[in-house]
Amino acid sequence: MRWCWLLVWCASLQVSWGAELLRVGFGLHKPPYIFEGLQRGIEYEIVAAAVSEAGWQIDPVYAPQERLHLLLARGEIDAITTTNERSGVKAFYSQPYIHYQNMVGALASRHLSIRKVADLASFSISAYQRARYLLGPEFQQMAENNPRYHEEAQQLGRNRLLFSGRTDLVVAERNIFEYLSREVADQVDTTQAVDWFAIFPPTPYQVGFIRAEQRDRFDQALLRVQQRGEDQRIRLRYLPQ
Repeated sequence: MRWCWLLVWCASLQVSWGAELLRVGFGLHKPPYIFEGLQRGIEYEIVAAAVSEAGWQIDPVYAPQERLHLLLARGEIDAITTTNERSGVKAFYSQPYIHYQNMVGALASRHLSIRKVADLASFSISAYQRARYLLGPEFQQMAENNPRYHEEAQQLGRNRLLFSGRTDLVVAERNIFEYLSREVADQVDTTQAVDWFAIFPPTPYQVGFIRAEQRDRFDQALLRVQQRGEDQRIRLRYLPQ
């Protein structure tokens, strides 16, 4: 009997070892969507589920978004996440696998009112990398004409800048911002109230692949994952309603 179990175990190892690696680029630490280096989080787990469903073994690469786009262009990774067709990067884009609700945040003590993108022009702003491309043409024009607009590779940077008063506004996914506030509570006063302004529609994110056949295979697997409701179960583990 023990020999039978050994044969089954060896066969399973052979399947695992024989699986094709897919090098997938993920951004830096942005819980609850990506926990850098830990292979967990809403976004990571949805992508990993589809990759596994497609028969690949995921090989995650963590780097700033600008760096990931360079790696993709050089063919050093197979795919990048948290991107879409507005990014300006040549790739084969999957169907959307997640939506972020990006918002504008300001300290409530400032008593600011932000109703539209044009209202951002006169303020200092800290946003995430490539936000200027991903949030639409009006936002891109504002960013390019605003000398006090900056993009930060580290998500934590936005929390520090806002709570220390070194920027007027942040552009962030609210769940990420509030999650990271716990991690900088010993550096800045995170008890300050923040006003949030929902001036953007939900942002759909896709996976960008270097080859069309990879994209097609991923899309088919992603659809099966979504039809089973697995993506929603992953989300609810981190953001229970």
